[in-house]
Amino acid sequence: MKSIAAAVSIAAVAAALAAPAPALANEALAKKHNCFACHQVDKKVVGPSYKDVAAKYAGDKGAEARLFEKVKKGSVGVWGQVPMPPNAAVPDADVKTLVKWILSQK
Repeated sequence: MKSIAAAVSIAAVAAALAAPAPALANEALAKKHNCFACHQVDKKVVGPSYKDVAAKYAGDKGAEARLFEKVKKGSVGVWGQVPMPPNAAVPDADVKTLVKWILSQK
């Protein structure tokens, strides 16, 4: 019994160490899709900071779906008159991951 428990514990630790940290992985995804050309985590560039977006939508149960649509189809007028172009080529799974990451910023 002890050897099975030890093997399970070692496997769990190995899996945890092998998995990338979610914050870093999602930041890498944002870099991959060139999101940082217009946004930064904590300061306004062309578009709002991710922290400002998270604060604006905090507690909004429909925020994920709404932001998913804004990222995929583009948007203008919420943060000023500079439009955010559509990102239709970004895979849906990546957009969902990025939106969750953005909304998690504190």
